[in-house]
Amino acid sequence: MNWRALTILLVVVSTPLAAAGSTAAVNPSPRFSILVFSRTLGFRHNSIPDGVAALREMGRLHGFIVDATEDSSAFSATNLARYRAVVLLSVTGDVLDAGQEAALKNYVERGGGLAAIHGAMFGPKACEEHWTWYGEMMCATFSNHSKVVPATVVIEDRQNPSTKALPESWQRTDEWYNHTGNPRACAHVLATVDEKTYVGGTVGEDHPIAWCRRVGQGRFWFTAMGHTRESFAEPLFRQHLLGGVLLVAGVAAGDFTPDRPRPSIRNPANSFPAP
Repeated sequence: MNWRALTILLVVVSTPLAAAGSTAAVNPSPRFSILVFSRTLGFRHNSIPDGVAALREMGRLHGFIVDATEDSSAFSATNLARYRAVVLLSVTGDVLDAGQEAALKNYVERGGGLAAIHGAMFGPKACEEHWTWYGEMMCATFSNHSKVVPATVVIEDRQNPSTKALPESWQRTDEWYNHTGNPRACAHVLATVDEKTYVGGTVGEDHPIAWCRRVGQGRFWFTAMGHTRESFAEPLFRQHLLGGVLLVAGVAAGDFTPDRPRPSIRNPANSFPAP
């Protein structure tokens, strides 16, 4: 056999192996499934389709299946048992009935994961304002928000999977939520927004913007960011979101220890109990 024929044979034989290796790196076998829920009965964010698409791509790249729905009947004990985590993507309004609320509560308290993004914050004009358990889990209540403006996010936990890839001082543009109550002592704060860097903040010098906590045997993670469509195309925000999903799914480790309240908090009132 001449050298030219040998070269052709080697290329033909090796190409499928190379392709398989490439596919495995980009699209590994799914390790678990998550449910993304984005029903709205109040304000509807036009970034929801972008968020669903981003989560689907993350799943394809990082080995998890994403089922997306706006059907509240997905919240049954039987169906939720299929998932390692549930993501509430800018859900607004009272979207679950009593039986569906009970199913989600039991799912989380018995070991499931729950991630809430932006509009899914508890409170009037936000999500599930009449559901006491949801408010206690959230550790703060939505009040209002700034315009979409640039601001500085300060990362507090440099080890959490949702924040370890982020710069300590993170410059980004979003709609910045204000809330009553401070999640410290109830949750572990991951990041704050510096109110001195934008107009429209009313929480004070300690303004948590992302946090996590244990809820029974389960895991909860929240980010108030994610209003704009552009957010879900930002590599750093996508890292933030991916880390939150992996954290609550229980496949990435993180600290859930509640923080000590800061003595300088302007609005210390917090009716939410520590876990």
